[in-house]
Amino acid sequence: MFTGIVEELGEVTAVENLGDSSRFRLRGAVVTDGAKHGDSIAVNGVCLTVVDLDQGEFTADVMAETLNRSSLGALETGSRVNLERPMALGGRLGGHIVQGHVDGTGTIVGRKPSEHWEIVTISLPAALTRYVVEKGSITVDGVSLTVVDAGPDHFTISLIPTTLALTTLGIKGPGDPVNLEVDVIAKYVERLLGDGSAAATGIAAAAGNAAAGNAAGTEQTQETGR
Repeated sequence: MFTGIVEELGEVTAVENLGDSSRFRLRGAVVTDGAKHGDSIAVNGVCLTVVDLDQGEFTADVMAETLNRSSLGALETGSRVNLERPMALGGRLGGHIVQGHVDGTGTIVGRKPSEHWEIVTISLPAALTRYVVEKGSITVDGVSLTVVDAGPDHFTISLIPTTLALTTLGIKGPGDPVNLEVDVIAKYVERLLGDGSAAATGIAAAAGNAAAGNAAGTEQTQETGR
């Protein structure tokens, strides 16, 4: 589990194409400090497993499903990436609950700089529109952000100087892809309400049948008792 608070702006040092998967080697002195084989590290918002460690670098395997669903397939040697270690139990939840399970990708449509911040517009896949609301939370390339405006096919975010300086969102431009993870709570609520309605209908029907059965049994008892 992550919080969307990027710890380090890392770098891809090698990419190996394995056909139906890829192996990435990434540099990140902060996130590799104390890390070990099998640990998780979020790379641009994608939870990856550490395979090897060596002097401030780690290696991770990325399967086809992840490459197809995220923007990691576009990474190459020299690409900068947002890195975050999982939140320690009892730690502060500085952003919001982030699983590191990317729901889809968007594209930076435009950037509008102002004196102290920058407004960035990002395209939104139709399947994710219902989960994005004004002033709600969304993860963009692993960064926990607040939605400023939510449109039918896009949303906007406001970036402070710290985010611009310490994450990939400060260097990406129009046309660049970004990984999106919507609020997991919204997805669970949707699923529970959907299943709950069906379950409620089934329970009501079962209760009705039981009541009818009890009534029939009572009438039969009254008839045989006379």
